[in-house]
Amino acid sequence: MSSYQPPFFLFNAHLETIYPALLRRVTLQPYIRERISTPDHDFLDLDWLKQGSSRLVIISHGLEGNSQRGYIKGMAKMCLANGFDVLTWNLRGCSEEMNQQLRFYHSGATDDLGCVVDHAIRSGYRDITLIGFSLGGNLTLKYIGEHTPPAEIRKAVTFSVPLNLHTSCIKISLPSNRIYAERFLKSLKKKIIAKAAFRKELDIKDIDKIASLIEFDDRYTAPIHGFQNAVEYYSKSSSLQFLSNITIPTLIINAQNDPFLSEECYPVKLLANHPVVQFENPSHGGHVGFAQFNKNGLYWSEERAMNFIND
Repeated sequence: MSSYQPPFFLFNAHLETIYPALLRRVTLQPYIRERISTPDHDFLDLDWLKQGSSRLVIISHGLEGNSQRGYIKGMAKMCLANGFDVLTWNLRGCSEEMNQQLRFYHSGATDDLGCVVDHAIRSGYRDITLIGFSLGGNLTLKYIGEHTPPAEIRKAVTFSVPLNLHTSCIKISLPSNRIYAERFLKSLKKKIIAKAAFRKELDIKDIDKIASLIEFDDRYTAPIHGFQNAVEYYSKSSSLQFLSNITIPTLIINAQNDPFLSEECYPVKLLANHPVVQFENPSHGGHVGFAQFNKNGLYWSEERAMNFIND
């Protein structure tokens, strides 16, 4: 069992989740932006922190996140301080400029993560660790589990992962989680409307009537990305089914009080005897939380990740 204990004033799961998301500030040197092309003639915006290291960490953000989020910058700062180069990438449509193709990003779009990894390998890195948060964690685990990853990928670390997307989407849609679901839904609708301005095949009629994330995925995410409906999208994209195939040392940390995660996201028995995948479920942490206050400004999740990477 992991040893994380929250600060006394973050006394429930919602505070543990909301405080870091809204109030954390991380001082970090400016990123170096690089835009790369995808095989389907779109682009991905990559943000680098380089110091001439031969070791690289690639960090993937969560739903409606980007490279500027506190949890991304905090992890980047930790990795930089420990001698790594860092590559944080913005999923399609998540940087300052909307991507060009009809497709966006989604929880199972490992082709884009693969594109980023291949670019890092072509750039000369031979020792790469993948770190993913929430949706980015699901992407990371699916990527290393659905196919044998390149030999340059040495380890993976993930936090707050909706290993079962369908039941987790039901969980986040509960009345107690309404504040989160509505915020995500508002942001996603805004992106659909923005893209419809130049992709006329997007039908935004009555988009304001969509009242849940499952409805949104059923109308937009699934058909745009080749799935029959939301349920098929969740079924084929959930990383839970790929965990048994993972062959590199991997750490998954899901807090027991994470308000976004269903009980299927705690596969303690499934992973009990896994040779390389380590699952930890601390009692506290919220969703992408794990705040702590000390002189170096690092969160527990960042220290835990680095301990695992250096072990």
